[in-house]
Amino acid sequence: MSGPRTPNRWLSKTAVNGALLLAVVYMLFPLVWLLTAATKDAGGLLAGNAFSFEGFDLGGNLTRLAEYNDGIYFHWYLNSLLYAGVGALACSFVSVAAGYAFHVYDFKGKEKLFGLVLLGVLVPTTALALPMYLLASEVGVVNTYWAVLIPVLVNPFGVYLSRVFCAGYIPDEALEAARIDGAGELRVFWSIGLRMVMPGFVTVFLFQFTAVWNNFFLPLVMLSDQKLYPLSLGLYAWNSNAHAEPDYYPLVVTGSLLAVVPLVVAFVSLQRHWKAGLTAGSVK
Repeated sequence: MSGPRTPNRWLSKTAVNGALLLAVVYMLFPLVWLLTAATKDAGGLLAGNAFSFEGFDLGGNLTRLAEYNDGIYFHWYLNSLLYAGVGALACSFVSVAAGYAFHVYDFKGKEKLFGLVLLGVLVPTTALALPMYLLASEVGVVNTYWAVLIPVLVNPFGVYLSRVFCAGYIPDEALEAARIDGAGELRVFWSIGLRMVMPGFVTVFLFQFTAVWNNFFLPLVMLSDQKLYPLSLGLYAWNSNAHAEPDYYPLVVTGSLLAVVPLVVAFVSLQRHWKAGLTAGSVK
């Protein structure tokens, strides 16, 4: 009985590993291209030999990137860190607080209100860009940092995800014990609820950080001052000029390579919280 099943098991394992290998190659291919292309000058890129390290000039590209237009690229870099870092951190806190409230408290119209939150998940963010621009124009924050920061503070999917995490990680007994000990509702949330749902907080943070870091359409609508641009919009402006001036190509490619670094650092440094959450669930 075991003999006939062994080849099938081996073939299934080979097929799965092969599919995973293809997926890894597919995902790493653009990064490998960036790593090698960032070492080329404009002539090397236009010659089509981006995958070789011939004519290695990464240091020169980084120097030109830092010096071009008085270092405007790293000004965009700081803008992106501000938009993504502060925006994602505040959005995560708001989302977890809202998800905690939906899970813990009973109030009139609770499920209907949560239904509106789920409806907000279905609305694409690009469809909201123009209404948000009109609102920003009414309050006079167009072409300011607030025009990008304020809209990213709310994430309906983050609220939904936070409620799911709260339902799985926060036992009612722990909250009741804290209330019996005399803790107020804010203290219960800050000291117990937020601590227990920290894997969910980190998950929402990473999702929102990635979304804001890669956000393009909202800054395109809201901003006209280049000094307020994030990396996505600044690199797009350079790439638009590269067709007329090929010297922009190395700047765009090298800048795109550096733009990946914060995402990699965020995922690598925060993945332990996901592992802790998974093991905590298994212990329960």
